[in-house]
Amino acid sequence: MVTSHHEAAHRIFQDRPELLAPVFRILDVPLPEKASVEVLSADATEIRPLERRVDSVLRIKPPDNSSGFILAIEAQGRRDPDKSVSWAYYLSFLKAKYACPALLLVVCHDKATADWAAGPFRLGPEGWTALSVHPLVLGPENVPVITSPDRAARNLALTAFSAMTHAREQEAPAILEALASALASADPESNAYYSELLEIGLGNTPAREIWRKLMPRTFFPGRGTLIEETWLEGEAEGRLKQSALSVLRVLESRDIPVSPAVRERIMTCAYMDTLGYWLEAAVTVSTAEEIFVHGG
Repeated sequence: MVTSHHEAAHRIFQDRPELLAPVFRILDVPLPEKASVEVLSADATEIRPLERRVDSVLRIKPPDNSSGFILAIEAQGRRDPDKSVSWAYYLSFLKAKYACPALLLVVCHDKATADWAAGPFRLGPEGWTALSVHPLVLGPENVPVITSPDRAARNLALTAFSAMTHAREQEAPAILEALASALASADPESNAYYSELLEIGLGNTPAREIWRKLMPRTFFPGRGTLIEETWLEGEAEGRLKQSALSVLRVLESRDIPVSPAVRERIMTCAYMDTLGYWLEAAVTVSTAEEIFVHGG
C-alpha cells in the first residue's frame, strides 16, 4: 500500500489501471480498447553506482498481443532543472530495454509545476536540438472536478485522483464529499483502499482533515493515519485492560479480598508501568491495598 503523498500520486495507476482509460481521454492520446496493463520494474539502472528509478512503469499491451507501449509515470511536486535529463534517460532506456515505444506521464498538483512539466525540454548545444522530451502532463487544469456522487460511483479511481490533484483548490471539499458518498455503497476492499489512499495522497492540506471527518475508521498498519491512530488507541486500551485483569487474577488466586474500590482503581489505571509494579507486588502483599504502595 502507499506510503507517502508523492507515492500516492503515481501508485494509483499501478493499483487501479482502470484509471488509464479516462486519463488518456483527457490527454487526447489513443489507448487500445481492452488493453492489458502490466507493472514493470521501476529500476532504470545500468551501472549499480548510478541509481536511476522511475516512479512507476507500466506496459500497455493491445488485445492482439502486439508490442503496445511503455508508460513511465512520475509524480512531480516542483520545478526541477535536472529532470529533463533524467526523463530523457528513462525514455531512452525503456525503449532500448523493452524494444517498444515509451511515453512519459508527469502528475502535478499545482498549475505552475504542470505548465513547466509540459516542456518541451530540448537537449543539446545552444542552437541545436539533439534530443527533445515532450511529457504528457496531468494537473489541476485538465483533471476534471468530480462533485457528483453518481459520477463518483461510476469511476472511483478517477474521483480519487481528482481529489488528490485538486487538494489545494476550493473544489476539494465537494470532491471528497462525492467520493465519501460513493464509497458508502462500495465493496469493502474499495472502501478500505480509497480511505487510506486519500488520507496519504492529500498530504498536509486542509482537505486531509476533511477526509478524516468524512470516512469511517478502519485499520491500515504502518501509515500514521487517523485510521491507524484509532486502532492503536484501541490496542493500547486492550493491553491496559489485560494487565489490570492480571493483577486482579493474581490477588484472587492468593485468596486476597479485593474491594470494589480497589478493583475500580486497578481497572481504571492508565499507566502500563504502574500496572507492572502492581502485578509484581500482588505476588507478595498480604492485603490488596498494599499494592498501591508500589508504583502508585
